[in-house]
Amino acid sequence: MQETTKPLSGVRILDAATFLAAPYAASLLSEYGADVIKVEQPSGDTMRGIPPLRGDVSVWWKVIARNRQSVALDLNTEEGRAVFKQLAAQCDVVIMNFRPAALKKWGLEFEDLVSCRKDIVFYHLTAFGAGPYEQRPGFARVAEAYAGLTNRTGFPGGPPVQSGYAMLGDGIAGIYGAFALMLALRQRDRTGQPQKVDLGLYEPLLSLMEDMIVTYDETGSRMERMGNASPRWAPHGLFPTKDGLYAILACSTEKLWRQLRAAMQDESLAVYDNDAAGRVANRAELEARISEWTRCHDLSDLLEVCGKAGLAVGPIYSAAEIVKDPHIIARGSIITLDDPETGKPIRMASPAGRFSGFKGEVRSVGPKVGEHTDSVLSGLLGLPPAQINALRDKGVIK
Repeated sequence: MQETTKPLSGVRILDAATFLAAPYAASLLSEYGADVIKVEQPSGDTMRGIPPLRGDVSVWWKVIARNRQSVALDLNTEEGRAVFKQLAAQCDVVIMNFRPAALKKWGLEFEDLVSCRKDIVFYHLTAFGAGPYEQRPGFARVAEAYAGLTNRTGFPGGPPVQSGYAMLGDGIAGIYGAFALMLALRQRDRTGQPQKVDLGLYEPLLSLMEDMIVTYDETGSRMERMGNASPRWAPHGLFPTKDGLYAILACSTEKLWRQLRAAMQDESLAVYDNDAAGRVANRAELEARISEWTRCHDLSDLLEVCGKAGLAVGPIYSAAEIVKDPHIIARGSIITLDDPETGKPIRMASPAGRFSGFKGEVRSVGPKVGEHTDSVLSGLLGLPPAQINALRDKGVIK
């Protein structure tokens, strides 16, 4: 692979958002060449205090704030907002997740930023997006519940269960946000017009649950909780092994079902051939029989048997297994970066996907608070040292 420039080289992003979802979009774009300037309060972003910690340094922050320059700037001051607008004038994208009332109070709404740069792309992520609920606060857990995910999670007859990862909604919104910014940048480049992206945290989750609304319309079903089962396919779920572990097994096609039956060497199950609806209707009995078979194998043996049969099967991993898996190691799915601040390396997931003409890159872990304030204000804005020192003396910058 011969790489000259990355796809997003030359795109500069001003990331003034907090927590996870909106900044994650900037992180993804940074891996493919975008230059990201992180604006945070002089006291530091809230995520800097979230464990795991090395002393008083959050290593999680080091991961989520990767590939950034940090400018510590107090947006509660008039002078801080003036500097912010100067920075916005030099950037292609501004990312915010403050509620609309705060942006209006600060004079940092879309129209205000367009006056700074006529072709600005403004990405505004809030819990609900513009509308009747636009001033309501919300985090990933709220978005997951609002989009219907929490109601679908759990076992029959039991209460709804939150997803096992508390930031699932943030991550999905971040991925969608990166996609939305690519669309907005493309449209900006085609038309020369400024673009505003208004995204509700719940919306990407709702769009992923595409079967839920159409099923309700057609059948009246609320698609209640089913535990590890699938409403569309059987057998499909978690199956126990002889050594007390579990494997995930998914038979979503007729071919896979027949391959499973052949691996089990149980001709009595042929009654379910060409009868996907029958397999779903008799899920409990069918999956109980499959569980009896999987319990005859240790996990490693079961994976080998199912693998040779061409089945879609896999182990249930934790981080301890992920970092040791030979495929993950060979593919470079986990990378290690030095952290000058703590003096110890940090492991994290590498950019997803492999491309023929370019590659994603994590160049640096998250910076110290205001580590690049002086270099950005002097180099990008041309502010003289005396003015920078005066702003620091007033507490506007750090």
